[in-house]
Amino acid sequence: MSIARSHLTRVLHLAVLLTVVEQLLTSLVMERPLPGEDPDWPFALHQQVGLVGLAVLMLFWLWMLIRDERETPLQQLFPWFSAERLADVAADIRAIVRALAALRAPPPHLDALSSAVHGLGLLLATFLAMSGAVWFALFTGTPYGRILLMAHKLAGNVMWAYLIAHASAALLHQARGDRIFARMFWVRRRRRTHTAPAE
Repeated sequence: MSIARSHLTRVLHLAVLLTVVEQLLTSLVMERPLPGEDPDWPFALHQQVGLVGLAVLMLFWLWMLIRDERETPLQQLFPWFSAERLADVAADIRAIVRALAALRAPPPHLDALSSAVHGLGLLLATFLAMSGAVWFALFTGTPYGRILLMAHKLAGNVMWAYLIAHASAALLHQARGDRIFARMFWVRRRRRTHTAPAE
């Protein structure tokens, strides 16, 4: 099944991707300042872009509630409370296992599993943004803040694994000819025009 995606959905998806990548990269080089110290520029950038990312994610959630019914529904992104949708996810996983056992490439269209994975990524990104914002606004330097910061860092490590796996799957689809990057970034293949040879 092919899912229609609007321009706004693609823009928001790209904005979330860019903010997540920036947050992961700055987390590698920033240092949390001691009380009374001014933050270094990677830490300050991490905070500022993190707040922007939270706003983008909130807009994404709002858009998912009101967007066109032809796009991926929330129930497909979060199938965990529907036996029927969980069965669809399980069927996609079994199809992958059978293909790998037979040393074949997985089937090209695994919409149930793909949507569920996107939903998990969205939840993870939202937790990262909200936990960072709450720590920054309310719990800096408190015992609760240290617990929240530990959870934030652990979720960041999980996001690294998710991003690497997600990008690897996208590259695999692209290598198989699915043109996933063209759909994501609106790149259109130019049509060739055949002209009759000159006599």
